[in-house]
Amino acid sequence: MKKDLYRTIKASHLTEKVTNLMNANNQYAFKVDINSTKREIKKAVEEYFSVEVNKVRVLKVKGKSKRSRFRIKKRPNWKKAYVSLAEGQTIDVGME
Repeated sequence: MKKDLYRTIKASHLTEKVTNLMNANNQYAFKVDINSTKREIKKAVEEYFSVEVNKVRVLKVKGKSKRSRFRIKKRPNWKKAYVSLAEGQTIDVGME
């Protein structure tokens, strides 16, 4: 079954660390589908932004437990992907 490329990338992930990576190493971070693979992420970024991807690194972020008055709630787990682009390529990621 072919996965929809627009469902693979959920949002751009902008933090101070990612901003430094964007300026220094031409790397970008995205929140991606929890079941997507490196190949699917690479293909989705290349087709969606029309850039050449060199490397993709992924990690799973565990959801935090939050305490409420009546019970303890758990936020969902999610997956983050760091994407390295080829020399001279850029992506225009705006603020969400």
